[in-house]
Amino acid sequence: MDQHPMHSIKQSLMFSHKIAQLSKALWKSIEKDWQAWIKPYDLNINEHHILWIAHHLEGASISDIAKFGVMHVSTAFNFSKKLEERGYLSFSKKDNDKRNTYVFLTEKGEELLLETFKTYSPSTYGVYGGSLPIKNLYGKFPEFSELMSIVKHVYGPDFIDIFEKSLSKFDEEFTEEDGKIVAVAKDSPSVDVTHS
Repeated sequence: MDQHPMHSIKQSLMFSHKIAQLSKALWKSIEKDWQAWIKPYDLNINEHHILWIAHHLEGASISDIAKFGVMHVSTAFNFSKKLEERGYLSFSKKDNDKRNTYVFLTEKGEELLLETFKTYSPSTYGVYGGSLPIKNLYGKFPEFSELMSIVKHVYGPDFIDIFEKSLSKFDEEFTEEDGKIVAVAKDSPSVDVTHS
């Protein structure tokens, strides 16, 4: 039985088609640009995304990576293992959680991720260029509040919470110098883990 009998099926279909078509068009542009950005590092999008998630979460379970990376658990695991084999990730248990295995960036992985940030060029991203007229008109980029609300209701508030924390963390940890992204100097916190 329909949970929302007051809503038109025609309107629902049109909305679903509109968001699917727009999302697919945006993703196609983002995918092409993202792949071109990381190609020199012999990474694919899932691998780069996993490195980024492991950095932001400072130890992420495979379930965390799958959820926040919007990928299947087997995809998150398989690509994480490939990154481990290349020396970019390590798998460990936390002292306070022996049941789950967590993925941590190695020093080599952190260096690789930072190197990718240093080579990012906004001019190579179509979606960025497509957003500039809005920024020029309103003085800021779109904030996507309606889209964020939809995602929150589809994936849950934890997804949005992690997303917002990752943006804040990125803003705190990185700065721009001479048109390049560089890490802010900081003391490295020690992570208490037991390697498996």
